Amino acid sequence: MTTTYDPFHPKYFDASDLRQELDRVYDLCHGCRLCFKFCTAFPTLFDAIDQHDDQDSAKLTDAERHQVVDECFNCKLCYVNCPYIPGQHEWELDFPRLMLRAEQVLHRERPRSLKDKVTDQALGRTDLAGRVNTAPVVNDVVNKVVTAPGSVGRKVLEKVAGIASQRVLPPYTRERFATWWKKRTALRFGAGPGGKQGRAVLFPTCMVEYQAPEVGRDLVRVLEHNKVECELPAGQVCCGAPWLHSGDLDNFRRHATKNVGVLAGAIRAAQAAGDDPAVVVPQPTCSYVLKKDYPDYLSGKDADMLPGGGASQAADAAVVAAHTYDAAEYLMKVHKAEGTSLVTTFPGEVPATVTYHAPCHLRAQNIGLRSRDLMKLTGAKIAVVAECSGIDGTWGYRQENYEASRKVARKMAKAIDKHDSEAVAGDCHLANGGIVQETGRTPVHPVSLVARAYGIPADGA
Repeated sequence: MTTTYDPFHPKYFDASDLRQELDRVYDLCHGCRLCFKFCTAFPTLFDAIDQHDDQDSAKLTDAERHQVVDECFNCKLCYVNCPYIPGQHEWELDFPRLMLRAEQVLHRERPRSLKDKVTDQALGRTDLAGRVNTAPVVNDVVNKVVTAPGSVGRKVLEKVAGIASQRVLPPYTRERFATWWKKRTALRFGAGPGGKQGRAVLFPTCMVEYQAPEVGRDLVRVLEHNKVECELPAGQVCCGAPWLHSGDLDNFRRHATKNVGVLAGAIRAAQAAGDDPAVVVPQPTCSYVLKKDYPDYLSGKDADMLPGGGASQAADAAVVAAHTYDAAEYLMKVHKAEGTSLVTTFPGEVPATVTYHAPCHLRAQNIGLRSRDLMKLTGAKIAVVAECSGIDGTWGYRQENYEASRKVARKMAKAIDKHDSEAVAGDCHLANGGIVQETGRTPVHPVSLVARAYGIPADGA
């Protein structure tokens, strides 16, 4: 068996080798059981092994092994919780990356129904869906369907595309973030004391581009309020997370290759002009992908076999990863770095109490609770809820996962309701939809909360 998370390893896609590695990891996890509380995948695993008197994981059937893979939604919290991770223990466990390997092997080896293939396409082609659904001629009609859980239109969508008819989905905007960007005049700041404090290369993500442009507008306004110049490089696409999480490595790499080329080019151009640029990302799944997944899947000794690949592509991925920050992470960096600081006068609306939902893919970045720290600057009292929303990428959108997803989200909802704060905040637009579903409360992005505290109007004007 091969303990590897390197997709360029010659045994990575070997189904027999994967089976042995799954058995090794399943046996170790069964003996530990520390992660029983995170999702249904672990109880399913433990129960399957417990049915054998000798508790031998090698006796699991392929169907039982694969059920664990199917129930894992890659929240990555087990990795955060695990004491046996690579570099820390000889067992070198990275359960989320093993599950991604398994998804990729199964995507190649396991027969898939037509409906599964259609669902993958519907959830993966976010840019196509965004371009179509933001078009004025269809936008109103699309949103009437999208925002009506349980309606006839949603039931048809479920039947055709496999997206749960009862799931709360975000509407599509009529004015995309990039359209707004082109209409505005970007601010420029002089050098020296009291002048420019940084340069942000924006990666707005498909969620902000097509569904939550207000988050992007607020991010730009907050950055510029703090004398950080912003740019939006043309040619960006979805980070590719829906493809990665469904096991479609080829489509994921196509997206990754395009983005690292665009972003690395912008970084190097800014450096040539004497700036210290940062790629600033307002959605945690996407910032995780740029930081962690792009280097994994675009580097390696055989990377030159990829389209446009080779040493230059691996270098681009490394440059992007090294310069990528979550939005609040970057703002707090500006605040704490020597010679720069954020404006801490807040003449606008500041809620007395805020419940902050810390998304899984942000916690998995091990950067601390920077969004909480940012909001605390306003004077608001912040309570943190760190329970999973059960969405995690697009897993919770699928009809077959809907009930399991809501079961996971109940602890989150209970904690939010218990705090009963004046406002609820969360960085992840997908997770925020889960909060709406489970509590009826509409969260705001932490950057938007800070924008209102600065007195920046909600329309971003």
